[in-house]
Amino acid sequence: MKLGIIGAGKLGMVLGQLAQQAGYQVLIAGSGDPSRIELIVATLLPQAQSLTSAAVAQQADLVILALPLHRYRMLAAADFADKIVIDATNYWEPTDGPAADLLISGTSSSEMIQQQLKSSQVIKAFNHIGYHNLLDLAAPVGSSGRKSVALAGDQLAAKNQVATIINQMGFDPLDIGPLAAGKLLEPGSPAFGASVSRTKLQFLIQKYAVDSKTD
Repeated sequence: MKLGIIGAGKLGMVLGQLAQQAGYQVLIAGSGDPSRIELIVATLLPQAQSLTSAAVAQQADLVILALPLHRYRMLAAADFADKIVIDATNYWEPTDGPAADLLISGTSSSEMIQQQLKSSQVIKAFNHIGYHNLLDLAAPVGSSGRKSVALAGDQLAAKNQVATIINQMGFDPLDIGPLAAGKLLEPGSPAFGASVSRTKLQFLIQKYAVDSKTD
């Protein structure tokens, strides 16, 4: 299976390493000419291919977005048609600019990306654990103290496939519901930054959801 990653920063590289360890063929794109990332790809992701963003989207069986959130507006929907797209992005003001210029009140950032990529199946995942923890804490199935990665999406079959990928990359998947629930994983929520078990992660998310409704 070809797993594409758009974003060659720290998160993209870590997800690429986890994907290679899980047996996936990795295609990765940075923000410009593929030659600009060839050295770091050769060092950190041997056997991976560095391509343009469009080529990664077109050639991969599944694509992970690990780029600054504001760049989602530059993605061409046709390149991602009928693909499962894992949204691992987060809003960060120093990179993305004022929230009022990018975010839509009451809408998760993943729903914004789904509106951009109308014919794709967007699943939120891999955004709430720091890249260093993703690499350090990945563990085989059944390991004591194994950490959990939450996912949210509107298509059950797509979520099941992403859950399988999460599991193969070393984490217990936790389905938290529709894509709108991805807001429970964004910066400011108790789940953001949490490297915990599935039971603990579920507790944090459910409590936050209840508290948000009563505020």
